[in-house]
Amino acid sequence: MGITMMTGLTLLLCIVAGYLLGSIPTGFWVGRVWGHIDIREHGSGSMGATNILRTLGKIPALLVLGGDVLKGSLAVSLATILATRGDWILIGIDWLVLITALSAIVGHSRPIWLQFRGGKSVAVSLGILVAMAWPVAGIAGGIWLLTLGLSQIVSLSSMVAAASLPVLMVNFDQPMGYRLFGLAGGVYVLFTHRRNLERLWEGTEPQMGQKIALDPNPVSEAVAAVSPQDLGDEPTGSPQPTETHVEGT
Repeated sequence: MGITMMTGLTLLLCIVAGYLLGSIPTGFWVGRVWGHIDIREHGSGSMGATNILRTLGKIPALLVLGGDVLKGSLAVSLATILATRGDWILIGIDWLVLITALSAIVGHSRPIWLQFRGGKSVAVSLGILVAMAWPVAGIAGGIWLLTLGLSQIVSLSSMVAAASLPVLMVNFDQPMGYRLFGLAGGVYVLFTHRRNLERLWEGTEPQMGQKIALDPNPVSEAVAAVSPQDLGDEPTGSPQPTETHVEGT
């Protein structure tokens, strides 16, 4: 088998593995195991850590956050291992990591297991950055916290942090593939927050701190499919409801 074909197969492996890792439905599993509920039928309908926090509490929310961060880091680690141990690969490690990382954030927002309805790829992007360029992850996290402290709006904090990634990648002299992830990944996160942007423009984006009780009569999956919104992790690909009851990230 030629080197070119081996490189192509490695790229395919990274795309598939990155997507499958990203699409692991952490929030859905935690909701089932911890609260014996389908989290998509409660609160905002999101599987993200924010909706978990509001419906099930801090510990399960931390589990979801940790799981989402971990799967992003694992995706980058996989690409790094293949790039450093595969003498047959014709492309640089940063490009292989780029392809795998982008596959992971798409998998998180469009998981094959749940009708391609997922989150906004904020936490998984953090995990990717930790494994890819931890100084960038640290500064971006600081920007997120600072914006949250000033605005009390998680979605705005996520968007500001995402917008800072291209500049941070350049300032920290990261390889071209990583810089492209900062640009493409940042734009993708902004895209997944497009409805939050609309609410921010209209002045209707709620602030942080709202608690949501479990619904004794949860909505059906059909209803949940058209009404989820959350603090930066509202499922993507869903039509926007006419009213906003919880904030989004």
